[in-house]
Amino acid sequence: MTELTTVKQRFGIIGTSPLLDRALDVAVRVAPTDLTVLVTGESGVGKEFFPQIIHAFSSRKHNKYIAVNCAAIPEGTIDSELFGHEKGAFTGAFEARKGYFEEADGGTIFLDEVAELPHSTQARLLRVLQTGEYLRVGSSKVQKTNVRVVAATNVDLQQAIVSGRFREDLYYRLGTVPIAVPALRERPEDIPLLFRKFASDVAVQYRMPAVTLDDGARQLLTNYYWRGNIRQLKNVAEQISAIEQTRVISAAMLSKYLPEQATGAPMTAGGMRPDDNMTAERELLYKVLFDMRADINDLKRMIGELMQGAPLHRTDPAPDIKALLPSVAQSAAYGPGPDEAYAPVYAESEDVTDFPPREMTKADMQREQIVRALRRNNGRRREAARDLFMSERTLYRKIKELGIEEAGER
Repeated sequence: MTELTTVKQRFGIIGTSPLLDRALDVAVRVAPTDLTVLVTGESGVGKEFFPQIIHAFSSRKHNKYIAVNCAAIPEGTIDSELFGHEKGAFTGAFEARKGYFEEADGGTIFLDEVAELPHSTQARLLRVLQTGEYLRVGSSKVQKTNVRVVAATNVDLQQAIVSGRFREDLYYRLGTVPIAVPALRERPEDIPLLFRKFASDVAVQYRMPAVTLDDGARQLLTNYYWRGNIRQLKNVAEQISAIEQTRVISAAMLSKYLPEQATGAPMTAGGMRPDDNMTAERELLYKVLFDMRADINDLKRMIGELMQGAPLHRTDPAPDIKALLPSVAQSAAYGPGPDEAYAPVYAESEDVTDFPPREMTKADMQREQIVRALRRNNGRRREAARDLFMSERTLYRKIKELGIEEAGER
């Protein structure tokens, strides 16, 4: 425990959470080895500290430490940046250049956002990890390097493997020792400590009294979901310190700086942190209901125009009007009831229509909405997840649970 306290003080890490201490302990223990390490965690949790700790407590600490953001380098130049190139290897290569793996020989290289590497670069990286060999771009001469690799990502690499975006063999090679950095909401006891640290830093920098939280504000701060993790908390502390004249912050004042979550409120009922899965399902059901309402209103308008002999103003293919005419015409004549705006219209026959049956389950509704979103976005799951107000990881799980892939609906 004394060693962990030293690590926290040296690198400015605040917190007493057992999950944080476990991650730090693994980093310190694996540092003297040359094993590759894969640091995982959400954006903003502080993953960048762990490769620094590993390098500082390793035998390579007197050699170079190079951090590379793989997502910030264009795909066309990433191989040149990592492995170097020869003169004339491509347009603009006026002289030979060393890559990061050559520069960091004998030291440590940190590959941040490693999931963003293109497939060709993943193959090159796998060879370096297995044999220590690589080729400069435009060269056939094999180069050797002795580099300790620490990688980090906020992407679920297991899902990336399933979707074909990441090599499985590279995943196992990188993840020899995995370190999972906890999200801020998983360490609520550290949230007031971090806020106080950030507020104190602002006060010292700008020579002003530090803000403090009353009991209500402290509870709100602790119960908030913090999707942006420590980065978001620091931003809130700096905003409040700069803007508020009152130095004691109440819950009402604090809530103005906390963006509403997907549920429309900073917290769930009872002050509990919202659950990702429940939130995604609720948003999905709401979207189904509103889409059904829009379809019904559109169909009523079409029926009204047909009855008046007016041309239809619709660009997409119309449904089978005859099958739906009895129930829709009656609804159009008498107007919607108090609950009718959210209710689907059913044909009097037993023919299958585009509208869901009355006994449609929640899973059926979710499945239909996911299929619609995938079709709208030509099977691109990231865009479909954004339309459905859920994370890409949750969408992958829903696709598997509801058997959408097996049904061939992508």
